Amino acid sequence: MLQAQPQQAQQPQQAQPQQPQQAQQPQQAQPQQPQQAQQPQQAQPQPPTQAPQAAAPQAAVPQAQPPANGGGTMILQAQPPVPAPAPQGQPQVQAQPPVAPPAPMGAGGYVSPIPVRPAHLGHALASEWTKIRSVRSTIWTLGVMLLLIVGIGLLATLAAGSEREMDPLLAVGFVGVLLGSLCVITLGVLSISSEYGTGMIRTTLTACPSRVRVLTAKAIVFFGLALVITTIATTLVALLDFGMLNGPAPTTDQWLRATVGAGLYVALLGLLALGVGTLLRHSAGAISAMMGLVLLPMLLALFLQGESVKELQKALIEYSVPSALATLYDIPFLSGGPSGWTPLWILAGITAVVLGGAYAAIAQRDV
Repeated sequence: MLQAQPQQAQQPQQAQPQQPQQAQQPQQAQPQQPQQAQQPQQAQPQPPTQAPQAAAPQAAVPQAQPPANGGGTMILQAQPPVPAPAPQGQPQVQAQPPVAPPAPMGAGGYVSPIPVRPAHLGHALASEWTKIRSVRSTIWTLGVMLLLIVGIGLLATLAAGSEREMDPLLAVGFVGVLLGSLCVITLGVLSISSEYGTGMIRTTLTACPSRVRVLTAKAIVFFGLALVITTIATTLVALLDFGMLNGPAPTTDQWLRATVGAGLYVALLGLLALGVGTLLRHSAGAISAMMGLVLLPMLLALFLQGESVKELQKALIEYSVPSALATLYDIPFLSGGPSGWTPLWILAGITAVVLGGAYAAIAQRDV
């Protein structure tokens, strides 16, 4: 509310010397109806050429209303801004409301059309079986092992002949089994260390995140394969010895130890090599460690001469791998060492300890 002088109330045109001409025309034509002057401006849009010019002063310049009943009070009322109409020929674009995403299928979320089954140990076994039978290292190592066991056993049988009596009769196959075990040890190391060398272990653990399951599947597949192949080879050699050599008939225990026992011992050596390969994760290092475990005690015993190291020398010979394997054929290197099935149980205990460390290592370490 602004208080004005009576002389200024009689001259409303001089109260706003800076008001545009277009804003004063509706007031001069209808001074008594200010509301009707605003309605045409809101209802009727201006032409496109005059819309930007007319909208600006209407939004910024307040409009004065003449005093009612001739009083000395003048009211200034600001008109609301009038939105500029869209140019002719261009339709107005209205803002569309946001579209909600489609509801998920089913109560639990997205349902895949492909049937999904939970993974279990059988799937890991199938994967490891596919890998071990499809690589060339398996064919070469097992082929060489069969050639050594059967070939050397056959040559030893032919060299012995049927004229000389052999006791025990099945002891001829020992040399071939000892050399064939080196091939099984190599295959046991390569069955896991080769995946670390090529980086394939990342893919294996991505497909099967349970590392315990992966190592279990590898151990079962490798142990079963080595046991079957070695037992078949030792049985074949035992049949050749029994048919071609002259000597007392072997007992049931001797048959079992020369066939199944030898197969179990060689398979356990390969399983021990698998555990060492898991711990070291390097093919050359693990193979060298296993060769040292098999051959080093016997070599050290040959160089340990003297009364002070006599007991140590005897222990190294009795518990070495060649002597333990020869015990299964009833031809131990020394008479005071383990006999019968005892070397097999000793190796089984050592293999269990090493595999336990391998499980702990593969579960804790990163690939």
